Amino acid sequence: MSKPTSPFTKEQLLPQEEMIEVARKKGKLFIGIPKETSYQEKRVCLTPDAVAALTAHGHRVLIESNAGLGASFTDSEYSEAGAEITNDTKKVFGCPIILKVEPPSIEELTHINPQTVLISALQLKTQSKDYFQELAKKRITALGFEFIRDADGAYPAVRALSEIAGTAAVLIASELMSSATYGSGLMMGNISGVPPVEVVIIGAGTVGEFAARSAIGLGANVKVFDNSITKLRCIQTNIGRPLYTSTIQPKNLLKALRRCDVVIGAVRGKNRSPIIVSDTMVESMKTGAVVIDVSIDMGGCFETSEVTSHDHPTFEKHGVVHYCVPNIPSRYAKTSSLSISNIFTPYILQIGEEGGMENAVRFDRGLKSGLYFYHGILTSKSIADWFDLSYRDINLLIL
Repeated sequence: MSKPTSPFTKEQLLPQEEMIEVARKKGKLFIGIPKETSYQEKRVCLTPDAVAALTAHGHRVLIESNAGLGASFTDSEYSEAGAEITNDTKKVFGCPIILKVEPPSIEELTHINPQTVLISALQLKTQSKDYFQELAKKRITALGFEFIRDADGAYPAVRALSEIAGTAAVLIASELMSSATYGSGLMMGNISGVPPVEVVIIGAGTVGEFAARSAIGLGANVKVFDNSITKLRCIQTNIGRPLYTSTIQPKNLLKALRRCDVVIGAVRGKNRSPIIVSDTMVESMKTGAVVIDVSIDMGGCFETSEVTSHDHPTFEKHGVVHYCVPNIPSRYAKTSSLSISNIFTPYILQIGEEGGMENAVRFDRGLKSGLYFYHGILTSKSIADWFDLSYRDINLLIL
């Protein structure tokens, strides 16, 4: 009689090692939100609603008195949402997690404790080597929110603020054209029997797309220029209607500039925005035409551009009104704050769920891409190249 065969091998019948998942312990975060001190910066990182969501999850939020006032959020609103309010700036900077819109100044960095987690914009072009040396000295873990990617590989913070800047550019132009200021007295509205306002947009990125949406919505005739055919194709697809698009050819651009009432510059460069519109081209424009240079944050794409402020936003050159204020979103502080807060809040809740920043960046590649300092070690190649500093690959530090 034959021996019955077992369905299992000898090795399978032996006791096996079982790998069990170690549960990640949730952490209670203590977040400090100082008042912004940068020139004309009125935005705040978290709205009272966002603070309420964080405190409901057991996290603590310490906010400097009047930090949200520029964005029309009062201390009492924050207090009712569960935040602690203080007048002591050093106390806020003493929190284990610091949340800011603008990067802290060198003076503010002296108040930060060693091993602190700093979440803010980086604004690489405005930084100095001293800033990074101070971060290294204090062994700070720093996250630049303009480098955080979402699941689609896009940059949510940059896109949100670009959407605001694009829409704002058209609203500002409309305001400047009215006779109430010193404009040409034109209205950006599709009035029967009146030829529409001519708007030229240079750059077909997010700013250009939202400027085009707003201008079309107000009944303007829009022409978009960009050297990327892909971007021009995308802007037509996203807006969902045929649009005058052209590559940046001097002859075509000059013809459009001579006829236009508004021109919006929204061109980015690697280190500086390229100058697309020369002094002579501006001179050929109509008297009372409006230039909105959104690219001024990176040097400007008009040869005639000079940096202005929210207090004195415009100047006139060759009879053309120029608006060249950097950081346009801070003009709409409440909308910008709501937008930034919507991006920050899920990430902060995620950091709490994962048990701290270390685990969060280990399991979220998008968050990891925003990390430029890890326990005092520079992890960004672009910063290292820009300031001639040594760096380490973040993937070798977080396994």
